[in-house]
Amino acid sequence: MDPITIGLWTTGGMLVMVVLGMRVAFAAGLAGFLGLVWLRWNGFDYDPARFGKALEVSVKIAGQVPHSKVSSHALSLIPTFILIGYLAYHARLTTALFEAAKRWIAWVPGGLAVSTVFATAGFAAVSGASVATAAVFARIAIPEMLKVGYNKQFAAGVVAAGGTLASLIPPSAILVIYAIIVEQDVGKLLLAGFIPGAFSAFVYATLIIGIAVIFKTVGPPVSGFTWRERLVALPPALPIVAVVVIIIFFVYNPFGDAWGTPTEGGAVGAFIVFLMALARGMRWRQLKDALIETAKLTVMIFTIIWGVLIYVRFLGFADLPGAFSDWITSLTVSPMLILICILLAYAVLGMFMDAIGMLLLTLPVVYPAVMALNGGEFVSAEDSAFGMSGPMCAIWFGILVVKMAEFCLITPPIGLNCFVVAGVRDDLTVQDVFKGVTPFFIADAITIALLVAFPAIVLWLPSLA
Repeated sequence: MDPITIGLWTTGGMLVMVVLGMRVAFAAGLAGFLGLVWLRWNGFDYDPARFGKALEVSVKIAGQVPHSKVSSHALSLIPTFILIGYLAYHARLTTALFEAAKRWIAWVPGGLAVSTVFATAGFAAVSGASVATAAVFARIAIPEMLKVGYNKQFAAGVVAAGGTLASLIPPSAILVIYAIIVEQDVGKLLLAGFIPGAFSAFVYATLIIGIAVIFKTVGPPVSGFTWRERLVALPPALPIVAVVVIIIFFVYNPFGDAWGTPTEGGAVGAFIVFLMALARGMRWRQLKDALIETAKLTVMIFTIIWGVLIYVRFLGFADLPGAFSDWITSLTVSPMLILICILLAYAVLGMFMDAIGMLLLTLPVVYPAVMALNGGEFVSAEDSAFGMSGPMCAIWFGILVVKMAEFCLITPPIGLNCFVVAGVRDDLTVQDVFKGVTPFFIADAITIALLVAFPAIVLWLPSLA
């Protein structure tokens, strides 16, 4: 049997395990290990006496892969970004951010919901975890919206959708994972996420205002704040701005050399927020909770990475990515149409898999194909299919797939943010939250379409670096 066929059968088996409910990390790791054994034994013509040797070689490969990749210096960004988010919550920076947004924006139709979106976007700029963002604002924003008469489902949907912005607005754990898997510059990818993330927040806000204008009982405006109250609310929210500026200067200093690496920027940002939390009265119990929650989320992400990397190594031996790239480039349809079909496939796949697992499983196959469609890793903008050089195409496609990962965080039946919001609020069911996020599917579809049609939205900032 040829390696491609073995790769297809093994991949099919892994997808069956995922559909049946096995965790992505374990399904991918098991499929990858069994695939390695199968490939090696196939090379020995299925000689029973050589099965032990095939097993021994596969165990060595499977054992070396996780350590060699996960020990990467760049991956240390993930726990520091997550820790920043939890420390910011205990420093009450999230409450200050929401209060400032409420006093300045709540007067428009659906104003509290719009305030929530912009507050989640601001919090996303110091937190790399969508789940943490959704959990924090489910506690802060939903009670405020319900107090003034917001529709319960709509309020829950706003928080669940707003939480997804942490996937795109740096510091973003998913963007870091993408950069490592496809071996691209982490700093440029983080820069590329700023404008699309802010753009997504504005699209959400526009949708909310439109809904509130049409259905006046869904999100009534809140007035009565004086200019003095608005100005007083700004200073407590400024520390988040300071942390964002520091991280940006570490990644890319527009006035000269960068201050350090993104990893160092994440560590410095975490330390600064830690000092802020101490100054605002954080105690040992709260620090312990922040560290434990950071460890839990980090372990979950790293476990997925370990399992999927074994599967990725198997794919390399089976040459499935190369075969898929050859097949994609042989199609006689428009490259842009193929790209759109790939994005639609991500939307469907995201209904059954978590965002990180989905990207880790698909990128080793899909990324080379997209790069081949554009003309290759080193193609110039003039000779490319999408009108951009190879490195710029890698950044553009990364933002697109991460935006699709955001979309998957709110799509049934696996939408993780919806389960988190329902878990935090006893008065909400998962069905309530899924109903509430339905309008935001339209907003995400519009955003993705505009990012595809106008790549400059993504590429302007990284092109300056």
